[in-house]
Amino acid sequence: MEAYCLKCKGPREIVDPVEKILKNGRAATQGLCVSCGEKVFRIGKAS
Repeated sequence: MEAYCLKCKGPREIVDPVEKILKNGRAATQGLCVSCGEKVFRIGKAS
């Protein structure tokens, strides 16, 4: 699964994805960027 990294300025693969539930009940995925190690976030379930 990929997410947009703000530090790298492009889509990157998510390392150690964790599924979260937002306050409004939607699913989201959070993890780390492969290149720089920054936190990345994507709305939607991890597949």
